Amino acid sequence: MGPVFWVLLETSITKGFKAAVVFDLGVMLADVCFIMICYLGSFQLLGDPSNQQGLFVLGGTILLLYGFFSWTNRTKKNKKGPKIKKFNENYLGLAAKGFALNILNVGVFIFWGAVMIGSSSATGKSFTSFIIYFSIVIISYFCTDLIKISIAQTFKNLLSEKGIKFINSIISIILIVSGVVLIIKGV
Repeated sequence: MGPVFWVLLETSITKGFKAAVVFDLGVMLADVCFIMICYLGSFQLLGDPSNQQGLFVLGGTILLLYGFFSWTNRTKKNKKGPKIKKFNENYLGLAAKGFALNILNVGVFIFWGAVMIGSSSATGKSFTSFIIYFSIVIISYFCTDLIKISIAQTFKNLLSEKGIKFINSIISIILIVSGVVLIIKGV
């Protein structure tokens, strides 16, 4: 339940089901990039503690700045009422936001590296087995996210403008805390 989880829920509530799915597709694209990077041999990057520290500080700083930016803009979004759009949304921007938020989270890279190492017995040296295994994993993640988005949609009708502002505040705080934790891990 990292930053992407909370932003996915917030996107679902404030911008609708389609927007959240597009955001999630950006997240999934970042996951596929991580998997391919790990497959192509970046275990050396993960294995060197000095690289990990720098990556944690970089990722943490970016999450901290993104959380701070979200915090300062949370009231601007709601001055005219809740921002709930379904059809006039910048879907490419949402996909890019999902991609960037996930790709900048170093913990996700380390997670996929660990999964890659742990799954080596299941995939063996066959590229076909690797593709099948990780396709099933990514599709499972996507289906789980669709369930999360659907559940968030049921809560959308229960939230007022004040409730949406509260959720935006909580998500901003989670992003800021996540960034600080990563920076501390790196230092």
